[in-house]
Amino acid sequence: MIKLLIVDDSALMRRQLASVFEVEPGFVVRQARNGRDAVEQNREFQPDVITLDINMPEMDGVTALSVIMSERPTAVVMVSSLTERGALVTFEALNLGAIDYITKPGGTISLSLGDIKDELIRKVRTAAKARLRSTRATPARFTTAAAGRAEARAAPVPRVSRRADAAREGVVLIGVSTGGPRTLEEILPLLPAEFPWPVLVAQHMPAAFTKTFAARLNNVCALTVVEVSQPHPLERGTIYVGKGGADMVLGKRGNSLLVLARPEQREHLWHPSVELMGRSALEYFPAASIIGVMLTGMGYDGSDAFAEIKARGGRTIAESEETAVVFGMPAELIERGGATITLPAHKVAGQLNVWAGR
Repeated sequence: MIKLLIVDDSALMRRQLASVFEVEPGFVVRQARNGRDAVEQNREFQPDVITLDINMPEMDGVTALSVIMSERPTAVVMVSSLTERGALVTFEALNLGAIDYITKPGGTISLSLGDIKDELIRKVRTAAKARLRSTRATPARFTTAAAGRAEARAAPVPRVSRRADAAREGVVLIGVSTGGPRTLEEILPLLPAEFPWPVLVAQHMPAAFTKTFAARLNNVCALTVVEVSQPHPLERGTIYVGKGGADMVLGKRGNSLLVLARPEQREHLWHPSVELMGRSALEYFPAASIIGVMLTGMGYDGSDAFAEIKARGGRTIAESEETAVVFGMPAELIERGGATITLPAHKVAGQLNVWAGR
């Protein structure tokens, strides 16, 4: 049985969320009306998973989360609004140790809840199995990375503007889902300003969040980070974050390679699609010039494409079970024989520096 604590200051919202799980097999459900109540019930009820609203009286969700993670670490799924501020606070919560988030339905709660019901159940069940990671102190390396980014912009890096140059160089593809934001913030700031290959990141995330996430990464990375909401030239010194609600692919205009956003493809279950990104890269790069990195996440998105990259002479990294919040996507890649090497998250950047010939 999964012991679930639902935390929200709206009695109606609590009832609606509880009704989803009370008819779902395998759950014991309790409710809390604010962050202070949540902290107390985390001690007494000792839930396996908490769904935690952000904006509440007496004690807000982020404050409650920090207390919960210091007293009795528990798998937490944040309930967030689809706003820029909601995105910023959600990323702060993920940094404090929350496993995942669900976007709160708008309009009439009882009518809108059906839109997120399946996703909510899936995320809570996944959180119940997720690996909890210790709360991270503010890393000194972020300051170093930000300084490196300023230096990189003062001295322009060479551009990958011709197909021949692109083929001689290469591209890094990163696929990631649940637990991804925090993991990416542990890896990408360790890539130096002179890192020679462009980096494409397909992080499963709603459209309203990816712009804020890219901006957040841009503040802590030596490389420039952009959200791909329109065509961008494929350039060294840049990390491209796929826009939520779309898929990220490569394309060509004249002799120049571009990174493009295109509407979601129905044949792919997750978006931005890691599988589609991998297939697209194989159209424009020899496999030997591709590095695929499969990080934490549920499901199998990208495992077939990355396995093919390895089979055709490319190199791939699967995050190891010891650090993956959800050992789903990396495990699928390993199962398919598609992992060149398996590494904990904190060793991924070092391996990328070696393989890209920095």
